[in-house]
Amino acid sequence: MLLGRYDAAGGLQYTGRSTTLSPAAGRALAGKLAPPRGAHPWEGWTSSGGWGTQRTLAVVLVEPEVVMEVAVDIARDSAGRFRHAARAHRIRTDVGVAQVPLFGEDPASS
Repeated sequence: MLLGRYDAAGGLQYTGRSTTLSPAAGRALAGKLAPPRGAHPWEGWTSSGGWGTQRTLAVVLVEPEVVMEVAVDIARDSAGRFRHAARAHRIRTDVGVAQVPLFGEDPASS
């Protein structure tokens, strides 16, 4: 799962990727996803299978409207993306995308 947060200008910024989801978590998430309603900002993207691998994974773009609670290492690269894969915990149906801190803001301070 590719992760993103909106920035102050309304652009969807890539923030990292998750570890492999369990079959149950994958099914639960799939039931909440919808195809993009228009052009997706990440059109044409690919993703690697992991650090140091040359395996390329297909990216299926969806409407960015699902909030997922994740656990992450605090290490970030120079662009502000998580350096290590995030562990998905649960889908947050009680939180809307507009309630997620903007890219570049510290989620811990929100």
